[in-house]
Amino acid sequence: MRPRLVIFLAFVFLAFVLILPGFGQQQTSPIPVKAADAGPPDLTPDANGKLSQDQMEKLLRVVSEKDMENDRRERDYTYIERDVQNKLDGKGATKSTEIRTSEILEIGGEQVQRLIEKDDKPLDAKEAGKEEEKIQKIIDKRKNESDDERRKREEKEEKQREDNRKFVTEISDAYNFKLVGTELVGGRDAWVIDAEPRPGFEPHMKESKILTKFHGRLWIDKSDLQLSKMDVEAIDTVSFGWVLARIHKGTRVMLEQTRVNDEVWLPLHVAFKVDARVALLKGYNLDGDQTYRDYRKFRTSARIVGVGEVKDER
Repeated sequence: MRPRLVIFLAFVFLAFVLILPGFGQQQTSPIPVKAADAGPPDLTPDANGKLSQDQMEKLLRVVSEKDMENDRRERDYTYIERDVQNKLDGKGATKSTEIRTSEILEIGGEQVQRLIEKDDKPLDAKEAGKEEEKIQKIIDKRKNESDDERRKREEKEEKQREDNRKFVTEISDAYNFKLVGTELVGGRDAWVIDAEPRPGFEPHMKESKILTKFHGRLWIDKSDLQLSKMDVEAIDTVSFGWVLARIHKGTRVMLEQTRVNDEVWLPLHVAFKVDARVALLKGYNLDGDQTYRDYRKFRTSARIVGVGEVKDER
């Protein structure tokens, strides 16, 4: 697979605010919404249109729990992702374009990608064979997982869920939130909320340090209390880890989700512009557009036991 480090870094903030279960990690079971949080939170703003920390913490907690429940239902679906990436020169003009189309599917609770096209053309036999081998390795790994390996994986997933819960509080502490109004997203009413970094924010988690480097706008579906849209922009340079990766001011990510079959929220569109550098050497200046289609639900009673072979466990 091609290196996706910079794209991953650009989505770090997006993943945290969505409270996704560990960006690219599967989740074994949903976390039920507490009875006290089951209904819509009170979003009556103050005289300046701002929402209190308590209001946002309650709202984000509900959205977080709803999203974790949604994650389990999402794994009952396959769909197609078309990823267009444009490499830019110093003036912002496109130097080259790469298009990759993948099938998103689930194997043993893990969401994986199978590349099916490059530049809108089917893979040749050799490339297609490599993709099938990759999928088969994932199948074999999960089939042969020992009890100890399963236990360690589940413990890691539970720790991630607990970290997600803690991060909800960090987000509500890190920003001043303002209720802008209500808009239609995909024909559905959504609250529109602006988030600006709060001066003097002191993070308690190391991951929270990046929060003050971004601002953005959230659209939260009124009926389902799911994040239906998000637009996030870096307002300062963001540095990551020992590889000295940096995302520069102006990096921007926009996400839109859609409700499918009246039961699950799935990605519809992602647009991004990334200005970054890794190890102070390799620079990345690109923009991209990801679209999703062909949502198909498969029977949860079926399990994949090999490439092209499906058994029904009814």
